[in-house]
Amino acid sequence: MFNALVMTQDEDGKATAAVQQLELDDLPEGDVTVAVEYSTVNYKDGLCMSPKGGGLVRKYPHVPGIDFAGTVEASADDRYKPGDKVVLTGWRVGEAHWGGYTQKARVKADWLVPLPEGLDTRRAMAVGTAGFTSMLAVMALEDHGIKKGPVLVTGAAGGVGSVAVAILANLGHKVAAVTGRPETSDYLKSLGADQIVAREDINEAIKRPLEGETWGGCVDAVGGEMLARVLGQMEYGASVAAVGLAGGASFPGTVIPFLLRGVNLLGIDSVMQPYENRLRAWQRISTDLPMDKLEDMIVPATLSDLPKLGADILGGQVKGRVVVDVNS
Repeated sequence: MFNALVMTQDEDGKATAAVQQLELDDLPEGDVTVAVEYSTVNYKDGLCMSPKGGGLVRKYPHVPGIDFAGTVEASADDRYKPGDKVVLTGWRVGEAHWGGYTQKARVKADWLVPLPEGLDTRRAMAVGTAGFTSMLAVMALEDHGIKKGPVLVTGAAGGVGSVAVAILANLGHKVAAVTGRPETSDYLKSLGADQIVAREDINEAIKRPLEGETWGGCVDAVGGEMLARVLGQMEYGASVAAVGLAGGASFPGTVIPFLLRGVNLLGIDSVMQPYENRLRAWQRISTDLPMDKLEDMIVPATLSDLPKLGADILGGQVKGRVVVDVNS
């Protein structure tokens, strides 16, 4: 028997989450059984734990948790053997498939990545899907050339933003961090931000299609009106890596920044990334994310804390990286 956070649905279609005991036979089919050690809390997790499953969960009972790290217990695939340390992000695990809020998980071998040297399972989940996405965004900006101006990070106090600030600063870039929570300013500066930008100063509909060339790159976790405004402030040929939609999915923008300044809008998907890109990103994380900064981001949690944390992250009340010890 082992513990898991299980979501069940009542006759009215309302879903609730509670810690329950399961058996190995309850797990779905898969190639590799993992003793999960840590998971984390992402925006998608908040949606999946909401009363309607956020439109992501289709079948109950369900175990949420879109990422996890742990140790292989059994494997029918030659790439993994008992004792191997592994990490999983994406592939709709925690949404369409049972996820990481459990002490045991069974998944397809193709969904796993071996942990690189320099990362243990706890730190891997301090990174998690959010940090993995941040690294993909930074790599995309590098591939297209980061310009001389500061790199803007929107939603900077959240999971994606926190890791992006730390990585970019560690790589030697000037970083401007956007936040709507003034109390997080010291935290963001401790991660390496050189400049704090108040959300209200940039979160408004564009008044003209082009403004002064201010930013040499941008990791945007907000979308909506903020993204439209930022595009008109980019340097010539600079890029915006779009990783989220906390400010809404609509885009009240104009094509002028693309046509007159050659701005690039880069979509970052972390769910279906090819295996080689995953390996590259995790290797970069192990070398380019300062581990002391990572430790400063960590907020510890247990399985029983998750329902409240899910609601908190949807309300924008989670700072840094929540690391869930599924065995405590």
